[in-house]
Amino acid sequence: MEIKELQERVDAWIREYGVRYFSELTNMACLTEEVGELARVMARRYGDQSFKKGEKENLADEMADVLWVLVCLANQTGV
Repeated sequence: MEIKELQERVDAWIREYGVRYFSELTNMACLTEEVGELARVMARRYGDQSFKKGEKENLADEMADVLWVLVCLANQTGV
């Protein structure tokens, strides 16, 4: 899949199921939050920290969240 197709699919999903895009600044804050969540998993899986009891190793989910918000920002800014 090309990035353009991914952007089109995200845009179609937002138009069908979402109300609208969040503002660019809100999405930038969301991206920062999602990168932090990814960093937490990476630090526990590959770094010196360990998972707490009941904490899930959801590396793929966190990467998908980062990609989703990044694609939304690209769509909003015409990239």
